[in-house]
Amino acid sequence: MHKYFDKKIFTFRLLLNDLGFLISNTGNISAAMRNKKLGKMFMEKIMTVVTAVNGCAYCTWFHAKQAVSSGISEKEVKNMLNLQFHADAADFEIPALLYAQHYAETNRNVDEEMTKKLIDFYGEETAKHIIMMIRMIFFGNLAGNTFDAFISRLKGLKAENSNVIFEAVFFLLNAPFMLPLMPFVKKHRK
Repeated sequence: MHKYFDKKIFTFRLLLNDLGFLISNTGNISAAMRNKKLGKMFMEKIMTVVTAVNGCAYCTWFHAKQAVSSGISEKEVKNMLNLQFHADAADFEIPALLYAQHYAETNRNVDEEMTKKLIDFYGEETAKHIIMMIRMIFFGNLAGNTFDAFISRLKGLKAENSNVIFEAVFFLLNAPFMLPLMPFVKKHRK
């Protein structure tokens, strides 16, 4: 039985699509960050839940620190990383956190009814901003995982349906940013 690096990663096409989406939505990203209904703590919770599903060690380390600095307790962060957020989250946050978890678990194949419920609960604009935050962190998660996929390949565990050339180029382009973080994320690797 073969073992594989089992986290979601970018393909070249997916990276281009996601980059294009984020660049073309810079204004929407900025608006989402200014949405007073969301706030820093709520956004960190959303990002932490998506990261918990996708398992990016770099994003786990960074967003756990950001969550605590935004006022979320360490216990609550640990609960979110274990997808046990129901006890700590406000009623206003639960639908978004459930949507974020569903989005990540289905690898973007969200049930239309879930999106409808999100819009019904938060309204069109705030729901759109929540989805934008989820797309942003999903991008970051896949970037970190793709970087790690190359390291894993060097250790003999390749990612399924991956391309060694793409992984190597991605690794080399991101190494100046990611390698200095590796000592900090060591305890978040699974």
